[in-house]
Amino acid sequence: MLEPRTAGIVRARPTDPLTQGGSASRLVKAGALQNAILTSANFSIIATDESGIIQLFNVGAVRMLGYRADEVINRVSPSDLHDPREVTERAEALTLELGTTIAPGFEALAFKASREIEDIYELTYIRKDGSRFPAIVSITALRGDDDAIIGYLLIGTDNSTRKLVESELHAALAAADKANLAKSEFLSSMSHELRTPLNAILGFGQLLGSGQPAPTAVQKRSIEHILKAGWYLLELINEILDLALIESGKLTLSNEPVSLAEIVSECQAMVEPQARSRGIQMAFPVLGTPQFILADRTRVKQVLINILFNAIKYNRPEGSVTVETAPGVDCIRISVHDTGMGLAPEQLTQLFQPFNRLGRESGPEEGTGIGLVVTKRLVDLMGGAMGAVSTVGEGSTFWCEFKVASAPEFVPVPLGDVDAVRPPVPQGAPQRTLLYVEDNPANLELVAQLIERRGDLRMVSATDGRLGIEYARACLPDVILMDINLPGINGIQAMQVLRAHPATAHIPIIALSANAIPRDIERGLEAGFFSYITKPIKVAEFMDALDVALLVSHGAKAAAAAAESSC
Repeated sequence: MLEPRTAGIVRARPTDPLTQGGSASRLVKAGALQNAILTSANFSIIATDESGIIQLFNVGAVRMLGYRADEVINRVSPSDLHDPREVTERAEALTLELGTTIAPGFEALAFKASREIEDIYELTYIRKDGSRFPAIVSITALRGDDDAIIGYLLIGTDNSTRKLVESELHAALAAADKANLAKSEFLSSMSHELRTPLNAILGFGQLLGSGQPAPTAVQKRSIEHILKAGWYLLELINEILDLALIESGKLTLSNEPVSLAEIVSECQAMVEPQARSRGIQMAFPVLGTPQFILADRTRVKQVLINILFNAIKYNRPEGSVTVETAPGVDCIRISVHDTGMGLAPEQLTQLFQPFNRLGRESGPEEGTGIGLVVTKRLVDLMGGAMGAVSTVGEGSTFWCEFKVASAPEFVPVPLGDVDAVRPPVPQGAPQRTLLYVEDNPANLELVAQLIERRGDLRMVSATDGRLGIEYARACLPDVILMDINLPGINGIQAMQVLRAHPATAHIPIIALSANAIPRDIERGLEAGFFSYITKPIKVAEFMDALDVALLVSHGAKAAAAAAESSC
């Protein structure tokens, strides 16, 4: 049996095997092990006396530090062999922590070990030739029979390789971040360059389709083809940008409690017209009890609409789509069943691969093979899960699960809040001025034709930022539309100049830009734009945004007039 350990020494009882048969060979082994440890070239082993003066300096220490043992034994402390700046910083940190002065030197190095706290330091050793290397060193107090400290044991290893790997890793991460930033900038530029011509195509297409006189049947079909192709191209751009943002880690999500009933109702309103046009029967659940999921409101709608559109698109004629919800342990599952052709097991395994349309490339339905990939990754980013089951010839079920959330605390909207009510333009309303700052002639013409449809607005235009500032100060418009990418100074700079001038500070300035990446929109709103509309323009949303801005402008003018009259 072994007595309790004291100061790292084990004493043998008379009955210990070391004192019986075979003890000689065991002692030889123990001596060999001790010698191997002390002569190891892989670890520096340094032992000091109680005051910190080196008493043992093994072969590994000689190899690592370059000193002979006789050059340091009884001469120096281990703290004399490493970076003096680190010695001073360690003492200052302990002094601050303890509220008492700790002198730089071995006392600071061995402070924790002397209090039975095992400590491991990352420190910089200095070799005899002045070169430096990082090391990891553990320090242990050595105690005698009376439990008094008789010295300290420092075991160290060269940490250069690990530090080199860390440095290379940091460099690689920095290069990756730089590449991601460049990729984001490229995507932003690409988005702008593609959206600008699409704005003209879709904008004028919508104008032609709803203009007077009404288009003929042949013209109407042609316009429908133009718009269909344009919106499809926009969808492709959006999906590629979404996928790139997700993969680069730049996509911003705002998870919050979202009403399941509201989301399902909004999605139902958006997809039912398409279902009716294809003769597809839709069945949605009636959600009586309020239920909330933790998700980003915009993105969860994107997820459900994409699943529903796919269920309609790839269904059979006169088929059906059924939406169901089911509670789980801490989640809610939303399932979408369709009566389409179904998927084979091997197709299911390829379901979420980018640009893989599962053999439907030659079919009548357009598609990118990206939508489901983006959908699943959005669900994953929101902390949910997504999957599918399918039977060939019977149909498929796509499901997604989201965490259950508590009902949010709703704050009542104060009366007069412009976001709560958007009144229609009254008959005979006075004509107000809109300034549009834009250098693209097609965009100017499109907005001009949209404004012509409103009797309460007239449009003034400027083709660069500096001219826009001059026009704004001269005519004091009620609302300003501002492109971002302008010659001379950009739209954000022009907006900031107008915000800083007392005469124009109150005018709502709406960004109208093809920069449609979420980061661009956030940057614009943070800079001070009243709202941010992306190109291509959706006419109804554009008109709604103008109504809100005009309402705010009217309120600001009324408040200013009241202030002047009271003076």
